[in-house]
Amino acid sequence: MKKIRLITDGSCLGNPGPGGWACILKYGSHTKEMYGFEPDTTNNRMEMQAAIEGLKALKEPCEVTVVTDSEYLKNGVTSWMSGWKRNGWMTKEKKPVKNKEFWIELDSQLGRHKTEWTWTKGHAADEENNRCDELAQMAAREKLNKR
Repeated sequence: MKKIRLITDGSCLGNPGPGGWACILKYGSHTKEMYGFEPDTTNNRMEMQAAIEGLKALKEPCEVTVVTDSEYLKNGVTSWMSGWKRNGWMTKEKKPVKNKEFWIELDSQLGRHKTEWTWTKGHAADEENNRCDELAQMAAREKLNKR
């Protein structure tokens, strides 16, 4: 299996509001940057969309180290998702999981790969995370300015 590093970030101008997502895929000496826009979204949805798009871009099963500054995303995948699935996508309080459609899509993508999740402090010294943040903000602002 190929070993991939996937750096993800999301941005929202307002919350909710116009948002952007970005991811960077790294394999050996190869780097691919991707980003996109949603007109009315939240920061958590954009964080999740970045991971979904990065995983979808991989054409074959891979070992993926996902680097995120979103504790919501990391904890959702590593701690909460298995219980939500067992409970029919309901929380322990028997309430529907927020962003359920994103979690289901992410779960589908995770089934294709072996993943390890790493958290990094946002807006700090992590150059890859800072680049992802720059791309996500650019995506949100670019589209907002073109309306």
